[in-house]
Amino acid sequence: MKLEKRDYDAIIVGSGPNGLAAAILLQQNGLSVLLLEGKNEIGGGLRTAELTLPGFKHDICSAIHPLAIGSPFFETLPLVQHGLEYISPKIAAAHPFDDGTAAVLLKSVSETAKLLGSDEQAYLNLMSSVVKNWPLIAADVLGPLHFPKHPLLMAQFGLPALTPATLLSKVFKTKEGKGLFGGMAAHAIQPLSNIATSAIALVLMAQGHLKGWPIPKGGSQQIANALASYFISIGGKIETNFYVHSLNKLPSAHAILFDITPRQLLKIAGHKFSSLYKWQLERYRYGAGVFKVDWALDAPIPFKAESVKQAGTVHIGNTFNEMADGEQLIWQGGHPDKPYVLLAQQSIFDKSRAPEGKHTAWAYCHVPNGSDKDMTSIIERQVERFAPGFRDTILAKHTFNTAQLEQYNPNYIGGDINGGVIDIGQLFTRPVLRASPYKTSAKGLYICSSSTPPGGGVHGMCGYHAGKKALSDIFGIKVK
Repeated sequence: MKLEKRDYDAIIVGSGPNGLAAAILLQQNGLSVLLLEGKNEIGGGLRTAELTLPGFKHDICSAIHPLAIGSPFFETLPLVQHGLEYISPKIAAAHPFDDGTAAVLLKSVSETAKLLGSDEQAYLNLMSSVVKNWPLIAADVLGPLHFPKHPLLMAQFGLPALTPATLLSKVFKTKEGKGLFGGMAAHAIQPLSNIATSAIALVLMAQGHLKGWPIPKGGSQQIANALASYFISIGGKIETNFYVHSLNKLPSAHAILFDITPRQLLKIAGHKFSSLYKWQLERYRYGAGVFKVDWALDAPIPFKAESVKQAGTVHIGNTFNEMADGEQLIWQGGHPDKPYVLLAQQSIFDKSRAPEGKHTAWAYCHVPNGSDKDMTSIIERQVERFAPGFRDTILAKHTFNTAQLEQYNPNYIGGDINGGVIDIGQLFTRPVLRASPYKTSAKGLYICSSSTPPGGGVHGMCGYHAGKKALSDIFGIKVK
């Protein structure tokens, strides 16, 4: 396709995993691509920094990466050659209970099931087919709404996936089975009674069984660094400290892809959109926020259950009902006294994260969007509940409330790290209901952030699909 000369064929605004994925795909297909980042460092939610004390490396947002290692697009890239090394704990995730026991997610489906006692068969019935079929349906699940390549397998996955977690949890009878499943479903950051909350749990557990829940050696920043290194190696260009406030400030290009959410997109390019598209974007819904704490520790967290001490990720929430009640309260504008806490203990497996003999820990709980409540003591009380003596190990701490998270990364509107609520109304039709969710109403302008399908998570698939659309529309290049 013959096009007039521009400064670049394509410009990507934002260097999160989706912006990087879009930039790589376009560059791979022979285009000249410029990637712009407003901060002085690339990565979006993949940044790592010394937030507490010198020598203690903390992941600012994303910490554990089952979706990254299992991404259908990232799997095709030579990221190992560009410095990315994953460390996979034998126990991917653990879920402790008040009585000192815990449920765990292991690589093996059968071993995980066996540890659930009388729920062994229920777990096998639920997960065996999902794990078996996931490699065939992953690309369909992690993409826009379309007719799937394997419709029967998708239907087999879709029935339980679309079921509310409160309902699907009833296949389990033990606190261990219910708790393990509930801790997975709570990653949805919405009431567990919502339709499709089970999908999040099934995907995360399947990835755990197939690829594990790995930790990037040196910090999550290393994923962004490897993606950027590969992008540059194939001819791409990156500029940092280039915050885009207006289209007028950009070099000329045939296509511009925005790794930002609808609110910022309206400010930058709203004047280019149709009145209907603007109206649709203005109605886009953001979800609950998070309150985050990072700790520098004098010792590993002293969890009562030995298995929890060896887990990369810990879901602190006790029983399914306790988690469900807490997530519902948040949706209603409240703050639970015993919130679900997502915790990672990377330094147990990655010695580069802290000085010799010291440790780091990373955790957040969900809060109402825009909440200004300091949840530090509440989160620490929850950890102490399952790890008596935890507070005595704290050397220093750093916190982010919802406003501080948004200031750090403008995509986290009100502390929403998913780029908008991923409920049934915005699962496949994010940010708006259109033939292509990635294409705006203005020619050459696309959105490639987690505000498009398949939503939040470090997988790059939003950027990949947006890049495919731009290649087809503007350049006549079809990507299979």
